[in-house]
Amino acid sequence: MARMQWIGLAVLGLFLTGCVSQDKYNALKLELDQAKSALGTAQSNEAAARAEADALKKNLDTIGMGDAATKGLIANLTTQNQDYARQLAELQAKYEDAIRNPVRGAGPLPAPLANALQAFAAQNSDLVEFDAARGIVKFKSDVTFDSGSADLKPEGKAVIARFAQILNSPAAGEFELMVAGHTDNARVVNPDTKRRHPDNWYLSAHRAIAVGHELMVGSVQPSRLAVSGYADTKPVASNVADSGRKQNRRVEVMILPLRGGSMVATGAKAAPPKLLNKDSVPTVNKDTPVVQPKMPQLNK
Repeated sequence: MARMQWIGLAVLGLFLTGCVSQDKYNALKLELDQAKSALGTAQSNEAAARAEADALKKNLDTIGMGDAATKGLIANLTTQNQDYARQLAELQAKYEDAIRNPVRGAGPLPAPLANALQAFAAQNSDLVEFDAARGIVKFKSDVTFDSGSADLKPEGKAVIARFAQILNSPAAGEFELMVAGHTDNARVVNPDTKRRHPDNWYLSAHRAIAVGHELMVGSVQPSRLAVSGYADTKPVASNVADSGRKQNRRVEVMILPLRGGSMVATGAKAAPPKLLNKDSVPTVNKDTPVVQPKMPQLNK
């Protein structure tokens, strides 16, 4: 500021004495104008910085006031996620045990339910198989989905609707449902497919989700459902031949007794499962990035 005043006095003095050339006068006047401009810019920047500091302080105050509530919400969501993960792990363990040991797994279902599923499979043999020993209904992917797709065909939706009616019957009311997607070992290479299903892990999981969603459309309660994708890790036939790969492309629905115990083995009614319903699970933006485990590149 003092420099600007000095320049102003110098310009005035030189002008009054008449001892300065027009060029020097113009140069000094230009320097004075530049100094004024710099001062105005500095003052504007200082005001903006002060406003920004005030806004930041208000935000920090707001965060501080809600700190306890925020911590409580985070703790609650963490507990819910842990509970959901535990429940899914239990269903997965039942599924694995039933696959390895049909006698100790889901085992034979009650006669009314087994008979209904046997008739259902016989009426829809082109789309469905029923493994009575393990209590598994298998949907054949080649006729339920187009190649590389997780969108159910109309005939697939129709047969799942009939399946849902059986699952909603009194005979099936005491059972949970584990929906598992499986693929062959062919890698996903089609660019159109890879945009939606980058590899077989995605494709198998997405097909299981599609079947689970269609069961919910048929009024099967979400609290009875779990879904999983196994890619090509659990083949039921060799992937060397086309016939074997065709068998491996499937979505299985394992019909599992409630976690309270098997009604078939004891004759007792199992306690209702304490599963999270859709209203108790926090909503997550579908576009939020999720860290995925590194999987081997498999394909279609």
